[in-house]
Amino acid sequence: MSKIYALQATKRDGVGKGAAREIRRNGDVPAVIYGDKKEPITVTLNANTINVEYNKGHMFTTVCEIELEGENHRVLARDVQAHPVRDTVQHVDFLRVTDKTKIAINIPVQFTNEEDSPGLVDNGSLNIVRFDVELLCRAKNIPEYIEVSLAGKEHGDAVKMSDADLPEGTKPIIDDRDFTIATILAPKSLEALEAELALDEDDGIERDEDVAEGEEGDAAEGEDAKGDDDAKDKKEESSE
Repeated sequence: MSKIYALQATKRDGVGKGAAREIRRNGDVPAVIYGDKKEPITVTLNANTINVEYNKGHMFTTVCEIELEGENHRVLARDVQAHPVRDTVQHVDFLRVTDKTKIAINIPVQFTNEEDSPGLVDNGSLNIVRFDVELLCRAKNIPEYIEVSLAGKEHGDAVKMSDADLPEGTKPIIDDRDFTIATILAPKSLEALEAELALDEDDGIERDEDVAEGEEGDAAEGEDAKGDDDAKDKKEESSE
C-alpha cells in the first residue's frame, strides 16, 4: 500500500464564505469530505499542519487518514484552494476512498537509462513533451512516479508511453494510441547556429549602411527642395 499521512479534524456547522473567513481568522482551514455514496461532512483542519503537507507536494497522490471524533476517514485530496499571493491553503476537498476505489490521477514522469541512449550520448538533448501522465489506478496503490526508459533512443526518436514501466494495476487514461512523452533532438550543426545568430542580429537592428543610405536620401531631398526654392525666387525676380 502507498504511504499514508494523517490529519486530525473537527466538525463544523457553519457553511458559506462568512463562516469560512471566521475559521481562517482563528488559524484553521475549512475542508469537506465527500464521496462513497455518503453525505458530505464539513470539517476544520489546523492551518499549520495542512500547509506542511501541502508544501510537501504529495497531497494529490497520497492517501490521508483523517481522524474525526474517534472515527478514521480514508481520503484523497482532489482540490486545494490556495491564497493567490501567500500560496497558503484556504480550503480542501477530500474524496473518500476504499481499497477498491479506482481514480484518474496525474503521475510525474522520471526518465531513466540516459547513458544507454546513443542520441543523448552523442550530444543530443531530451525534449520533454509530457512531464506527467494521467493514469487510472487504485487509490491504495498510487505510484509516486512512473519510470520511462531512454535506452536505445537515437537522434530523432520519439519516447512513447510503451517505453514506460507501469506499476501493476495501472493503465493510461489515453489508451487508443501509443502517445509521445518526449523526443531526442539531434545537436545543431555549426552552420545552423551561425544562421540563427545572423538572423538574431538582423532582426530589429538597423544596419549602418541603411542609416547611411537614409541620411544620403534625406540630404538629396533637402538639396532638391532648396534648388526648387532658388528657381522659384529667380522666376519671381525676372517677372518683376
